[in-house]
Amino acid sequence: MTETILPIQPQSGEDSSVVIITGLSGSGKSTALAVFEDMVFFTVDGLPAVFAPQIAGMIRKEGFGYRGIALGMDLRQSDFNHEYDQAMEELHKQGFVPRVLFLEARPDALFKRYATTRRPHPLEKEGLGLEQALEMERSRLRHLRKTADLVLDTSSHSVHDLRRVIQDKWKNLRSLTRALRIHLLTFGFKYGTPAEADMMFDLRFLPNPYFIPELKELSGLDKPVADYVLGQDPGKEFCARLSDFLCYILTQFESEGRFRLTVAIGCTGGRHRSVAMAEALADLLRKNGYTLTLEHRHLSLG
Repeated sequence: MTETILPIQPQSGEDSSVVIITGLSGSGKSTALAVFEDMVFFTVDGLPAVFAPQIAGMIRKEGFGYRGIALGMDLRQSDFNHEYDQAMEELHKQGFVPRVLFLEARPDALFKRYATTRRPHPLEKEGLGLEQALEMERSRLRHLRKTADLVLDTSSHSVHDLRRVIQDKWKNLRSLTRALRIHLLTFGFKYGTPAEADMMFDLRFLPNPYFIPELKELSGLDKPVADYVLGQDPGKEFCARLSDFLCYILTQFESEGRFRLTVAIGCTGGRHRSVAMAEALADLLRKNGYTLTLEHRHLSLG
């Protein structure tokens, strides 16, 4: 069976078929590029940012034959930040709206990966040790991280997990508008807190469905659990107050020109209370005109 290659449809007259993959060295950029290659993207790794507008122009040539272009960029280029800003400006002039995927990982995860691969960090050639190189890279990329469409922490992901997550997130990423982008994330405190969270809310004060025999094996995606968590106080009132707060604070972030916000909602295991609450909040935020992605990080862990 032959697959028909369909180009990504531009939104509001703008072309979003260019993806830029960047982030910390060792965080999985090569794997991310391979995922996009499997999705019939033309991929280039280690591209100097200055060449991005020229490569992107290939999309509009007859017979291109790919769904889009995925460009891997990192600090191997001197003056990377300046060249990156210039490239993004030129891409927008050409009518492109690149989607930027920023990958990162905790220092301990990066140390382990470098010890396994035995490859030097790109900044070690400047005479730095690995720890110093990682700190400098994180500092140099701070601005780019703030303006990325999606930030993904790969610390706890295997190669196979990362492929699945990127594929799932890309479906949401390509539908985003250029307004404030909200990533609503649920998690379990017993598995660790998400490093990428801008705001975090703890729901462990709510009655726990885990201790109700008929609800224990269900999740917050199931109506009986959602009714238990949100159909009575304090869950019902907290949901109303939190949605009011988020609608207020998101407006303030938008007025300050914020590009992206990750809101994390946690309970003990990340399966019942946080999931039910996040699903309700997502519906409320969408009704208020917000575009968001929703991730239940620990739902399947029990």
